[in-house]
Amino acid sequence: MNMEQDPRFVSRLTRSTLALILAGGRGSRLQDLTKWRSKPAVPFGGKFRIIDFPLSNCINSGIRRIGVLTQYKAHSLILHIQRGWGFLRGEFGEYVELLPAQQRIEDSWYAGTADAVHQNIDIFRKHDPDYVLILAGDHVYRMDYGTMIAHHVATGADMTVGCIEVDLETAKSFGVMSVDDDTRVIEFQEKPDDPKPMPGQDDVALASMGIYVFNKSFLFEQLIKDADTPGSSHDFGKDIIPDIIEKYRVMAYPFRDPKSGGQGYWRDVGTIDAFWSTNLELTGVTPDLNLYDRTWPIWTYQEQLPPAKFIFDNEERRGMAVDSMVSGGCIISGSTVRHSLLFSNVRVNSYSTVEDSVILPDADIGRNCRIKKAVIDKRCKIPDGTIIGEDPEADAKRFTVSPRGVVLVTPEMLGQVTNYVR
Repeated sequence: MNMEQDPRFVSRLTRSTLALILAGGRGSRLQDLTKWRSKPAVPFGGKFRIIDFPLSNCINSGIRRIGVLTQYKAHSLILHIQRGWGFLRGEFGEYVELLPAQQRIEDSWYAGTADAVHQNIDIFRKHDPDYVLILAGDHVYRMDYGTMIAHHVATGADMTVGCIEVDLETAKSFGVMSVDDDTRVIEFQEKPDDPKPMPGQDDVALASMGIYVFNKSFLFEQLIKDADTPGSSHDFGKDIIPDIIEKYRVMAYPFRDPKSGGQGYWRDVGTIDAFWSTNLELTGVTPDLNLYDRTWPIWTYQEQLPPAKFIFDNEERRGMAVDSMVSGGCIISGSTVRHSLLFSNVRVNSYSTVEDSVILPDADIGRNCRIKKAVIDKRCKIPDGTIIGEDPEADAKRFTVSPRGVVLVTPEMLGQVTNYVR
């Protein structure tokens, strides 16, 4: 029997797994987009937030015991999870449990990824899982964790690291692994200046996805040891993994697309440029991330909204959208939207054009505006006649302009009141 493919074997493993989503990071490379929210709470894909992707992966993989560890400006994230993820049944042992930093066993807030888990170790002992799946809460991807957990068990691993192949420049921002012929990790470097390429592939390195499977007892043992180690930064990538690879069995799990067998879809949307481009990828005819696949739905909280509406049909004033995604509650009133993604409740008023842009919820684009290659934050009210994305020097005086020329606009930059949850 191939244990990795037997659904009953996998379902037993996922039922005995506790997933922990590390969702406390600010995501400072997103600049003002995370001024009032943590990175996992950033809207993505027209109606979702980034946190919805690892949460949905858990549900679709059959993992129904989930802890979300929060810290930085978590209010909007907490509200989103309370509103959208309360459908699990506690009487069946299913839950999404919020775990804010609360100094349970230390007199400090979460100091690193390993410390965040260690500070809640008493809670996890009570849950008593066989396996612990640790996930980053700020990446966009679809992945069946059941096959990874099955691989972990079948290979007799103490720890398994999910990994992808990336170019060497990109690898500088990740943990980079070297593996032997059995995919056992023999070396691990966190964000190296000179990443080691994979054997036979001089331009590609094997990078950690920030996805780990541990045997419960082994994880607890290593967390306690790390907490007692002077000078440790209490981080999985910087401290725990390099410390255990020589003495214990740490395996790599290459993330593959189950249909094609090629590299699986995974995006780190941690910069303005990456956030902009990854959102706009979704407007393509056949994007790599298929949000319309009913076999692997992405769950979220979505307020009840009317359908999107396109009004006026005169030559100089036609409400239309081309090569775009337009969410519920939007009104395109005598204006043109091209190659853009509009989140819920966006209004684009007459004689305006929006092109190559990502417009977050509740934004209002005034009349006679021209918006190009921009990210407009939630609840921005763009004044009539505003031009964005045509003059980089003028844009830089008022807004934030990314290295690739994407213009980020927030309410603060427009001088608008922002005393609300985003």
